[in-house]
Amino acid sequence: MFDPNNAPRSLDIPIFPLHTVLYPEALLPLKIFEPRYMDMVKTCLKNDTPFGICLIQEGSEVGAPAMPHAIGTLASIGHWDMPQLGILHIMTQGGERFFIEDSEVARDGLIHAQVVLMAAEATQAVPAEFAGSVAVLHHIIDELGEARFSQPLRLDDASWLGYRLAETLPLKASVKQDLLEMNDSLIRLKILWEFLKRHGLVDAD
Repeated sequence: MFDPNNAPRSLDIPIFPLHTVLYPEALLPLKIFEPRYMDMVKTCLKNDTPFGICLIQEGSEVGAPAMPHAIGTLASIGHWDMPQLGILHIMTQGGERFFIEDSEVARDGLIHAQVVLMAAEATQAVPAEFAGSVAVLHHIIDELGEARFSQPLRLDDASWLGYRLAETLPLKASVKQDLLEMNDSLIRLKILWEFLKRHGLVDAD
C-alpha cells in the first residue's frame, strides 16, 4: 500500500470529486462504474499510488467534471471487489490532506492535479473539558461497529477524536469541509463540542 512516510511533499494525482468529505484515517467504501474512474482505480492499483478525494464545490459526481474544493485528502485503496462486470467496489482509507496548486481535465473527464501535502497534526491529549465527546464517540463506535473505523482506535488523541466525530456526526457538508481545512485539532474539537451541547448529546454544564 502507498506509504505516506516516503511520499514527496508534492504529488501529481487524479482527483475524485464527491459529495463526501474524507478525513485522515477514515474508511470510505466506494462504488466505481464510470470508465474514467475505473481506469483511475486500475492505474492506482497497478502502481500502488493514491488518488485524491475532494468535496464538490460545484457540479455533480457523474457526468461533466465537477469543480472540487482546493483542500482534500489522499485516498489509498485497501481492497477491492468486482461483483459484476463494469462495477468495482473499493475500500479506501484517508491519508494526508493536500492543497491543489494546479489542475487540468483530461480528455476522458478525469481531473489531474498537482497537490502539496499538508502537515499532519501533532498528537495532543483530549482536554478534560471535552471528555464527554469521548463517551459520545464510544457510543457511535458501539452502534456502527469497530470494523467501520481504522485501527487502532485512539480516543485519547484530540486530532483522531475530532476527525472521527466530524466524520460520523450529521453535519452539513460545508461544515465538514471547514473542519477538514482546520489545522488546530483543539479548535476543531471545541466546535464539535458546541455542536454536541446544542443537540443535547453531552451535559451543557
